[in-house]
Amino acid sequence: MASNGGNQPAGEKLQKVLARAGLGSRREMEAAISAGRVQVGGRTAQLGDRVGPRDHVAFDGRTLQRAHREPPRRVLMYNKPEGEVSARSDPEGRDTVFRRLPRTPGRWISVGRLDINSQGLLLFTNDGELANALMHPSNGVEREYACRIHGEVTEEMVQRLVSGVELEDGTACFDVVDSAMPVDEPGEGTNAWFHVIVTEGRRREVRRLWESQGVTVSRLIRVRYGPVVMPRDLRQGRLRELDEAAKRELYEHVGLSCPEPAQEQPQRGRRRRRRKRR
Repeated sequence: MASNGGNQPAGEKLQKVLARAGLGSRREMEAAISAGRVQVGGRTAQLGDRVGPRDHVAFDGRTLQRAHREPPRRVLMYNKPEGEVSARSDPEGRDTVFRRLPRTPGRWISVGRLDINSQGLLLFTNDGELANALMHPSNGVEREYACRIHGEVTEEMVQRLVSGVELEDGTACFDVVDSAMPVDEPGEGTNAWFHVIVTEGRRREVRRLWESQGVTVSRLIRVRYGPVVMPRDLRQGRLRELDEAAKRELYEHVGLSCPEPAQEQPQRGRRRRRRKRR
């Protein structure tokens, strides 16, 4: 365990390091430490341990890879097209959302998923603690979707969907159902557009809720995740990094402190050396 020999403990709290690596929330990591699943320097870790960048940390016997220098925390927006899988790899060889991501220190973590037939906003971050906070049900982070529904939707159906419907994995509901979205496609027929908001990330939850009322979702687009709204000019298959103001708002939305942006290193010495060579 790191120590500076003074009165102040050195390094970061172990559970914070584990959470940032994407292994779970801080509370889950505290439980893992108490259960003896974490080793520091070859010994079983204890709650209250702190670690430095060169300490060897293992979780369930696997070494945790950490950069010696704290990497910048990044958040990307991605406009997922239909046909891509929200997984790192696919046994059927289909395109995955991870294939377009740039390299970054650590690893990219997908904030939630979209099924292969859905499209719209996906967030990626290399901060595991932020990803866990955004997805954890206790934080109630809103996800907003635009849904094109095939079939007649009555006021009674909407009331049931807001009040709660029993699905195979428990009761679920929409927090909001709004039919104010204008229809802008010709030949819609019996199709109509709705905006819905949910605060859980269950598998295919939006589709299953509509299907419980005897109608089907012919198109599903995520347009917002928490405070992040998908820009209208972000084309399908394209990425965009959040600026510092938007990133800070996202961190604060789930009660986390936003890391300070990395400072650029001055280039003066390099310029002087170039002048001397000339």
